[in-house]
Amino acid sequence: MNTEKNYTGIDLFRAAAAFLIVAIHTSPLASFSETGDFILTRIIARLAVPFFFTVSGFFTVSRYSCGCGKLKAFISHTLRIYGAAILLCLPLNLYNHYFAMDQLLPELIRDLVFDGTLYHLWYLPASAAGCAIAWQMVKKWDYGRAFGAAWLLYLIGLGGDSYFGLTKTASELVPALGRFYELLFQIMDHTRNGLFFAPLFFVGGGWMADRGRTLPPRQSLAGGCLSLVLLFFEAMTLRCHGWSRFDSMYLFLPLCVFFLFQLLLRARGRRFRGLRTFALFVYLLHPLTIAAVRPLARLLRLQELLIENSAVYFLAVCLLTSLPAAVMVLLENRLLRRRRQNAPPAQTQRAWIEIDPGNLLHNARTLKALMPSGCELMAVVKAAAYGHGAYYVASALEQAGVRSFAAATLDEAVALRGYGIRGEILILGYTDTARATELKRYKLTQSLISLDYAEALNRRGIRVNVHIKIDTGMHRLGLPWDRPEETEQIFRMKNLHVCGLFSHLCCADSLTQEDADFTGEQIARFQSLIRRLREDALPVPRIHIQSSCGLLNYPELRCDYVRAGIALYGVSSAPDVPTQLSPPLRPVLSLKARVVLIRTLRAGESFGYGRAFTAACDTRLAILAIGYADGFPRNLSCGKGRVLIHGQSAPVAGRVCMDQLAADITGLSGVAVGDTATLIGSDGELELSAPEVAGAASTISNELLSRLGARLPVLVRET
Repeated sequence: MNTEKNYTGIDLFRAAAAFLIVAIHTSPLASFSETGDFILTRIIARLAVPFFFTVSGFFTVSRYSCGCGKLKAFISHTLRIYGAAILLCLPLNLYNHYFAMDQLLPELIRDLVFDGTLYHLWYLPASAAGCAIAWQMVKKWDYGRAFGAAWLLYLIGLGGDSYFGLTKTASELVPALGRFYELLFQIMDHTRNGLFFAPLFFVGGGWMADRGRTLPPRQSLAGGCLSLVLLFFEAMTLRCHGWSRFDSMYLFLPLCVFFLFQLLLRARGRRFRGLRTFALFVYLLHPLTIAAVRPLARLLRLQELLIENSAVYFLAVCLLTSLPAAVMVLLENRLLRRRRQNAPPAQTQRAWIEIDPGNLLHNARTLKALMPSGCELMAVVKAAAYGHGAYYVASALEQAGVRSFAAATLDEAVALRGYGIRGEILILGYTDTARATELKRYKLTQSLISLDYAEALNRRGIRVNVHIKIDTGMHRLGLPWDRPEETEQIFRMKNLHVCGLFSHLCCADSLTQEDADFTGEQIARFQSLIRRLREDALPVPRIHIQSSCGLLNYPELRCDYVRAGIALYGVSSAPDVPTQLSPPLRPVLSLKARVVLIRTLRAGESFGYGRAFTAACDTRLAILAIGYADGFPRNLSCGKGRVLIHGQSAPVAGRVCMDQLAADITGLSGVAVGDTATLIGSDGELELSAPEVAGAASTISNELLSRLGARLPVLVRET
């Protein structure tokens, strides 16, 4: 999930890569130095196509992709471009007598699938196939195995490309190897295609996107220079031995592309969206320009300048290709402007949740800084991450280095695996033992809530990871702390792998002496059970007892995890709750709705269900497209709640309905249909915090936020 979209370096290098591909097909230095032209076109320019594959993988292939919508959209878009490109190049095919060849149908099928109907079009079917293969690898396996499989395909491709001479020599000793490549070349002309060439770079792009961070500039620059030198010596060695068949695949090429991409990712700033379209049209159109320059030079009697001088020939092709490409960019920009002018407001939803990933990551870093050395953050993402959207929260946190998560139910945990989350996932609540196979299949960790439950799960005969819940005084779930023999029995159950032991502090949010004493007693009970296990020579697993308030009020505890829930989202459970530590946490969620109608009531007229609001004077009401079915509490009716519009506060008028509510905007200026109202969050200098809204509704932030999102979309604010 890439929340920051201004990849300036990638945008700019798109155009450079497109011109490098033109160089491959025009040999700019051929008139001056054969070796120099080889270095430019067969070494440096070979970075271009893998760069484009890597860019596509970066934005498409990710284990955090929800479903396969991105994959389908990319393949559909690529194949549409491929179809248009085939039609565009049809005149050149006719000129080259493409359709007069023998065995036209099998050749045409082979070209459509593997090689392209013109020499440069192989890239498009290769992109579609390579993306699909890489996506399946990443979804099915971890990146380690995906890279292994992609490298294996790449090495097979090398044997039919730059290392073909070595393959021919080896096939004399192993005839089956020679027959394999002979068959391969009958099926496809080149091994630099979607099966052998593209997947490695798509997987690499997806890995860099999921990793979420880049190497320091010096390391990237040093690695790039070293790998380029190694690539140079590799290519020159292959040339000296005469092994190369196509000079397009090298062992050190993926390494060069990786370091190049790392450098480009660090270049952030203005977005040059048009360069994507410009690079695409340069790539598609340059063969037509190449074909047109020669007759044009003859017509103008400039063969010596335009043709015999390879550098001028290259520049002429670049210039003549750039002109129509630039026109296409202008037309696209005009079309986009027209669409924006005719489109509804930017936020087209009736109501939505908006999250700030920057604040989320700030909170995670802040909480981790409060933890003792060796303690890990376990992000509690149950109930759709407290209404924030489990996919967005969990994927952003895992990319930032969080490796442990907690869910309430098996289905929540399975959904996290579907989002691509690979870290430990602890299920805090009950799971029917009949679903033990799912616990194992998805590598989930189950909480044990009683000895009877542990025995029933063990009888399933399926080895699963578990954390033992200890009841130290909350009396909700867990094994009793004062009967350690029950806990010890679980360690001896052969189908339960105990990898955690935890309890829950039921009043850690209170600093009253009575509650502090009870919390201290809970901690002492938990620690006494741990001592007993050690005395009985049992392996004490990783332990955890602190939730958000447990960390903020008892930071001195030394545990292996802190289960951070509400604090991770930058709010407290209730307003004005004092804690021992007051870190600078930032709210992650805002709740917003559209003004869909403005009503004017005359003095004495009533509004809404039960006529609960009566206008004391001429009154203007803004109808907002949000109600209690969206999670906004009904008991904020009749002035108990308020909303913000244009930095101004307006009370809720009448009763909150299932799908709408009204705000009294009589004293507000500039409110119009289509405006955005903020129900949680800030607008201008005013803010409605979740604890404040929850307090007005006589509840806590946890409940308020968790009830949001049954039908509200979650929009991620770009940072």
